[in-house]
Amino acid sequence: MRLYFSSLVNRLIFAFVLAAPFYSTAQTDTLQQVVPGPQNTKAQQGKPYVILISADGFRYDYAQKYGATNLLALSSQGVQAESMIPSFPSVTFPNHYTLVTGMYPSHHGLVNNSFYDKQRAERYSMGAKEKVRDGSWYGGTPLWVLAEQQQMVAASMFWVGSEADIKGVRPSYYYNYTEKISSEQKIQTVINWLKLPEEKRPHLITFYLSEPDHAGHVYGPDAAQTIAAVKEVDATIYRLTEAVKATGLPVNFIFVSDHGMTAVDRENPIGLPAAIDPDKFIIPTSGTMVDLHAKNKADIIPVYKQLKVTEKDYKVYLKKNVPRKYNYRSKDDRMNRIGDILLVPEWPKVFSQRKPGMGYHGFDPKVVKDMHATFYAWGPAFKSGMKIKSFENIHVYPLITEILGLQQTEKVDGNKKVLKGILKK
Repeated sequence: MRLYFSSLVNRLIFAFVLAAPFYSTAQTDTLQQVVPGPQNTKAQQGKPYVILISADGFRYDYAQKYGATNLLALSSQGVQAESMIPSFPSVTFPNHYTLVTGMYPSHHGLVNNSFYDKQRAERYSMGAKEKVRDGSWYGGTPLWVLAEQQQMVAASMFWVGSEADIKGVRPSYYYNYTEKISSEQKIQTVINWLKLPEEKRPHLITFYLSEPDHAGHVYGPDAAQTIAAVKEVDATIYRLTEAVKATGLPVNFIFVSDHGMTAVDRENPIGLPAAIDPDKFIIPTSGTMVDLHAKNKADIIPVYKQLKVTEKDYKVYLKKNVPRKYNYRSKDDRMNRIGDILLVPEWPKVFSQRKPGMGYHGFDPKVVKDMHATFYAWGPAFKSGMKIKSFENIHVYPLITEILGLQQTEKVDGNKKVLKGILKK
């Protein structure tokens, strides 16, 4: 797959502002990728700035519960939501991509962290780099694509989809995902971007942090390690905002997460039901959903009926009968990637062939409040001292297009009216 690197000339010209320390490393996955050519038009140069930050697995109540004092202080000057409701399934890739497209997973195509595409006869997995970087897997128009299409420069310090050539477009500046870059390096890169000449300076920046998700999975949502991870995220946000403040630019911050985290029943996991013959079905997911793709359509109804008889601690659905609230039915499945049969465990149960981990997400966010994510926002575009009720994460996309003055080019599920009231007139 083709990657767009800057020319040697561009690298020399921008050596001092494009995170030069990263180029000195021998690790190619820590190199900044620069797409040569794009520039802000004069009109776009006068637009506001948005830094969209995600802390993976930062549950809606973590800031209050674990004393994220910087986040609470910053957001008290802007907007604090009671929570943000992730889309189903409440897992990482679908929800990060929903945040930047305004579409439910069944509409933008990333229906799970791992899934099967019948037309391609291929699996997509968040760990398969060649798939992750292939833009043909992604529907919708991510914010950075929309911005670049309208001649506004965008940059990404990681985000689901930002490595891929979606609609033939990548952010002007981006990184292939790696955990080898420190938070200080990430912050310095953002500052370097904001110090670029106006025609090259990104007005949209995405900034991803992998914690406290890792700690929550390994140690559980109530563990000391998770508390420490929350506090480290809090400290990182403080350092980032202080560094950005020194640039003097009118930057708006939106701090979100993709989902929450919950403890599960580790002693009594649900095994794969006997009615399921792995030779007859492709099974790309487990844990908080078992997704069955029949190799022979004749097997669907007989197996479904057997599963209904033995249904215990989980619900089994034919694709056409999935509850409407999930936005995950046959009629929703625009890319035909949802399984023919779905098994959805009832919290706190999970599917596993071994003892489950300490923390999980993926459950129905309309039922399990622990799945709820965080939304805080502050900066010159936002009203001050405002608290709002919970809302669905599909509405973040139109909020950002409104701030940046970008024209939406396709229909999305989010509605700009939902969050427009948090903006100054």
